[in-house]
Amino acid sequence: MDNNFFKNIEGKTGVNMKDVLELANSLQGANFKDETTVRNVIKRVSKIANKPVNKETEDKIVHSIVAEGNKLDFGTISNMINKK
Repeated sequence: MDNNFFKNIEGKTGVNMKDVLELANSLQGANFKDETTVRNVIKRVSKIANKPVNKETEDKIVHSIVAEGNKLDFGTISNMINKK
């Protein structure tokens, strides 16, 4: 990808693309049926996005992914974090 593309995204979102790419690489082959793995991913996304996630929201996300089998992606987590 074009370096300017990443810089543009970083400028608009404040999210470091290097961190996002490292997270994406670490997720390859991860077991998303494992609660601990899912909680760790939520915490990492929260930290990268500089958006704290309270325990209740974290529990809802974990339940949604582990028990209900929903997909784990940035969009899913972002929507749950930003729900009022």
